[in-house]
Amino acid sequence: MATYEEVKDIPNQSDKYLIDVRNKSELEETGTLPASINIPMPDLENALNLSDADFESSYGRAKPSTDAVVIFSCKAGGRAARAANLAKTLGFTNAKPYPGSWTEWAQKEGK
Repeated sequence: MATYEEVKDIPNQSDKYLIDVRNKSELEETGTLPASINIPMPDLENALNLSDADFESSYGRAKPSTDAVVIFSCKAGGRAARAANLAKTLGFTNAKPYPGSWTEWAQKEGK
């Protein structure tokens, strides 16, 4: 499981990924986590199965390798846990949820 401190340091860790699985409407209401990629939960399996080139053209960043640290966030942690489990079934060995997700982030950041 990822911690607030680890997520806060993501912008300085170019080898790690932070994927926010909330819907676009949720992001419009709250804002986004720094350096996160938005892939809504219903799109996640397809996104992680894209070719490297298609992933990069769709999300503006190279597709994570299967051994990259990939942290998933949502609003309160439930979808993040499901997303990490899904990624693990697809071979992403270092997938993990951020249990506090946006709720903890906003509280600690004073948003």
